[in-house]
Amino acid sequence: MDFQFETGEVLLINKPYTWTSFDVVGKIRSVIRKQLGIRKLKIGHAGTLDPLATGLLIVCSGKFTKRIDEYQGLEKEYTGTFCLGATTPSFDLETGPENNAPYDHLTEEEIFQAANRLTGTFNQAPPLFSARKVDGKRAYTFARKKINVEIEARAITISAFEITQIHPPFVDFRVICSKGTYIRSLARDFGQILGCGAYLTALCRTRIGPYYLRDAYEIGDIEKRIRTDSNIDTGILL
Repeated sequence: MDFQFETGEVLLINKPYTWTSFDVVGKIRSVIRKQLGIRKLKIGHAGTLDPLATGLLIVCSGKFTKRIDEYQGLEKEYTGTFCLGATTPSFDLETGPENNAPYDHLTEEEIFQAANRLTGTFNQAPPLFSARKVDGKRAYTFARKKINVEIEARAITISAFEITQIHPPFVDFRVICSKGTYIRSLARDFGQILGCGAYLTALCRTRIGPYYLRDAYEIGDIEKRIRTDSNIDTGILL
């Protein structure tokens, strides 16, 4: 079945490491323009992934862009890794570790208890290195200039926080959460509870509502598929 981008499509994409969510949208738009000759096309993504995260990104075109808010509101599932014993200003690997602290005294039970304490509904303060707006500007613009600003905490729900492996200083996890949850902030809060600090070293979004990463296209695969459509529909020879 051929894509109907102008009428409306919902694409499941596995966002590559270091790509921004807008990079993915831009790449797909560029391929559609080049291969299908569609110059004016509404296209957007439903829920930003940080550049250092991978995993499921929903990309909508045509009439389905009107449903972006609906997709953004769906429950999310992630897997990833925290590193114990330090913090970073961005709560991940975008900035370097600091505030080193001992962690080898921690027991597995204490680590499991910290995850339990972060399960449920509570107010979460987002990272300063985030796209949240402060006075009309993205928070990361202040962070990169080392300007401290207040960002309002918002209620989020962590419905599952499972520790899947402990290999100090690293802790692997699986999280199911509501819209607006920052897993980097969860790393910060996890380290604060344990008293040694923690930051995010790996993150993959595996599910958005009923949509799963296992069903997603790789960037190269979706590009090949669009090229196939262009051959069928327009007779373009590549």
